[in-house]
Amino acid sequence: MAAHQKPTERAELAQALRSAVRGEVDFGPSARALTTMDASNYRRVPLGVVAPRDADDVAAALAVCRAHAVPVVPRGGGTSIAGQSTGTGVVLDLTRHLRRIVELDAGSRTAVVQPGVVLDDLRAAAAPHGLTFGPDPSTHSRCTLGGMIGNNSCGAHSVAWGATADNVHALTVTRYGGDTLRLGRGGGPGFPAGLVGLPELVGAGLALLRTGFPALPRRISGYALDALLPERGTDLVRAFCGSEGTLGVVTEASVRLVEAPAARALAVLAYADESAAAEAAPGLLPHHPLTVEGMAADLVREPAGLPRGGAWLFVETGGATPAEARAHAERVLRAADALDGVVVTDPAGQRALWRVREDAAGTATRMPDGTEAWPGWEDCAVPPARLGPYLRDFRALLAEHGLRGTPYGHFGEGCVHVRIDFDLLNPEGVARFRRFSGELADLVVAHGGSLSGEHGDGQARAELLPRMYGDELVALFARFKDIWDPDGGMNPGILVRPARLDENLRFEVLPRRPVDVAFGYPDDGGDFSAAVRRCVGVAKCRTARPAGADVMCPSFRATGEEAHSTRGRARLLHEMLAGEVITDGWRSEEVRDALDLCLACKGCRGDCPVGVDMATYKAEFLHHHYRGRLRPAAHYTMGRLPGWLRAAAPFAPVLNALARIGPLAALAKRLAGIAPERGIPVLARETFTRWLRRRSAGGTVILSDDRVAVLWPDTFTDHFSPEVGRAAVRVLESAGRTVLTPGRGLCCGLTYVSTGQLDRARAVMRRTLDRIGTVLGDPVVVLEPSCAATLRTDLPELLPDDPRAAELAGSVRTLAQYLEERAPHWRPPRLDRPVAGQTHCHQHAVLGDAADRRLRERAGLTGELSGGCCGLAGNFGFERGHWGVSVACAEEQLLPSVRAAEPGTEVLADGFSCRTQLEQLGGVRARHLAEVLAEGLPRMEPEG
Repeated sequence: MAAHQKPTERAELAQALRSAVRGEVDFGPSARALTTMDASNYRRVPLGVVAPRDADDVAAALAVCRAHAVPVVPRGGGTSIAGQSTGTGVVLDLTRHLRRIVELDAGSRTAVVQPGVVLDDLRAAAAPHGLTFGPDPSTHSRCTLGGMIGNNSCGAHSVAWGATADNVHALTVTRYGGDTLRLGRGGGPGFPAGLVGLPELVGAGLALLRTGFPALPRRISGYALDALLPERGTDLVRAFCGSEGTLGVVTEASVRLVEAPAARALAVLAYADESAAAEAAPGLLPHHPLTVEGMAADLVREPAGLPRGGAWLFVETGGATPAEARAHAERVLRAADALDGVVVTDPAGQRALWRVREDAAGTATRMPDGTEAWPGWEDCAVPPARLGPYLRDFRALLAEHGLRGTPYGHFGEGCVHVRIDFDLLNPEGVARFRRFSGELADLVVAHGGSLSGEHGDGQARAELLPRMYGDELVALFARFKDIWDPDGGMNPGILVRPARLDENLRFEVLPRRPVDVAFGYPDDGGDFSAAVRRCVGVAKCRTARPAGADVMCPSFRATGEEAHSTRGRARLLHEMLAGEVITDGWRSEEVRDALDLCLACKGCRGDCPVGVDMATYKAEFLHHHYRGRLRPAAHYTMGRLPGWLRAAAPFAPVLNALARIGPLAALAKRLAGIAPERGIPVLARETFTRWLRRRSAGGTVILSDDRVAVLWPDTFTDHFSPEVGRAAVRVLESAGRTVLTPGRGLCCGLTYVSTGQLDRARAVMRRTLDRIGTVLGDPVVVLEPSCAATLRTDLPELLPDDPRAAELAGSVRTLAQYLEERAPHWRPPRLDRPVAGQTHCHQHAVLGDAADRRLRERAGLTGELSGGCCGLAGNFGFERGHWGVSVACAEEQLLPSVRAAEPGTEVLADGFSCRTQLEQLGGVRARHLAEVLAEGLPRMEPEG
């Protein structure tokens, strides 16, 4: 196949595709870079990407590719873990347009879907009818039905509802070259005419097909040729499921829906270790649970409300009523021989526990000591009764090779996921990876298992299929592939005639030495490449709707573009470091354009299972990209805002008046790089620090007294919202504290960081550390969440060698955290009203809001604040060109939650950006929690 074409041949192919299809054809560096990898260890560089609009486009694209002898790989959410959704030819992006639910028939419990339909969208459409699609991988919020069919995905509920192959009635499939076949259950003598030789293959191989496949619930490896046996209904649909894009492209699927229990309960059972949990799992199956999931203590990085033990089983039960579901779970609890256990019926409590399990594919990629761990042996499966002994042998094999891993998974069906700390950066480590893989394959087979129990073989395991099936059956697989795809154009190198499992590793192309960078990257050994490697592609950032209070990734949800997801940006940075597709390094316009719509909300730092921090990577990139070059106007204005505001403070009334003159305001915005739709915020007539000095008349001398509260004079509170600072003073004084600021002219450096002016940021930060003097070590109350997050994270990461930076970072507190820590007996005023609004994204990601929630509860402020991001995000929403995305982010959660609030609801927003966005887009005056609390305090003296 002509995967590596000359530039002229690529141009001809691209033009032929553009002439043949109505969807997008993109052979540019960004499109190629975004699709070099999936969620596996592998990387293959495609020639280009086609996003077909419909089935006719798919057929046309396949015909063109066959005419040019170029391979094709179908791609859904790109979350495959074995490398099967990467390719060297043309990638078909089936998620952009082919995402329609064609029909949903509640009476027959079926749905007809296109391949790009996201699983959660189908489940949401089925939910009003009391139905759902049974298979549910942990990536359910972003994986597609086409990808699930390609991998024969299973998920946590397969003990109740089976794998994807058990839930597909019919398929419409287009083969390489463009001809289309309709596959239904029960082919019999009616094999499609295009599959010449298939009846003969089955007839000649009957004995082998009847004896060569292990009988176990999670056998995903290889082609399911035993489904073609006459006694099994000659089931072409089942045989196609799990073919990993090597046979054809699904353009439409008729799937089965199942009745969703009206209520669910979760029995969490604790055991001494994972082997004990594994041995207990099969005994729970007669109770007909919906799930039997297992994980060990080394997967749980923080307290999660689990009962005491070293491993746990999550056993979900269903019922027509909450009482029935609970009774079912309690029967399981009584029947289980567990060390401890609990039944959870609260939906929020269940979601919190399931999140621990669903995030495992990401969290398991980092060992507790920070060592990287990788897929490759992600989902072997053995008969459930053999799982306990298998896990003991598996742990012994790990130890023999000096490796570590964290097993978890579908214990009720004998399927174990694990990420292992292979060293895939060095030849010796790769050689050990290869040796271990072969020995583990033999171990799995010895226990009667399957090399893949869920995610497919891809490149990770296909080379080892002869160990499981033998050469004769693997030869039948090759004949089956050739009948479907005689030209070998569909996803070559996968499943049949595969590439070696240690080829095409995505780490090979990265720099061997650390890149010179500004941030310290303390969790990645100071290595920017290691930080970028954090993204393993599980794509939680690609969800259309955030879960609960999650923030990540607002720009993706606004645009739907992979380049604007955290994963997409990480992929572009990876390719920038590799230098093959993105060739101009830090000067890359492709990376710059993708990062331009990153709001630097830090949502990924808190929500990404592996802690990718794109806000930091963006600042790093901008630092290098604009070094020695002219920057955008907004960098000089909003990026250096603290200095401008200090100079403007004496002239605030005059400047405010000028800003109200339309032509002058328009000119100022144009020169400053501000979006014309934006209003210019009003400057305070008197700054907060001036007010506090005048009020205290005692300067800013810090006393050695635990009754003194140190209040940080952040730029936004000082110059735009001094009423927030005054309110905080009243609250702190009511708690018996004397309030002082730590010095004059202090700045956390936020605006310099967010615009990538890192040399200036470090200078500002050092000057601040020089000026704060004796308060180091004392708790410092920071009212603006973005400034607090900068002090907590960016300060020590930009000044890693200055111990004062770490000391100040550790001293940062929100108002609620300070009151809880230093004034635990203080009683807030009882306000008794509902609240709406938003938790600041930086607080969610870096500082946490648990103390704020408790404080609101004590004050009688009821209700939940929304998640997501307000869309203003400091300078982002003010910059020219960002207005549309900024509004879209606000309209996702914040503005709807405020509009839906009942009269009398208090609108809370601790961040200046959030308050400004609400005022400018919603005409709503939101307030900081300090203001609301202060209003409820008895008035002691006039505010002077």
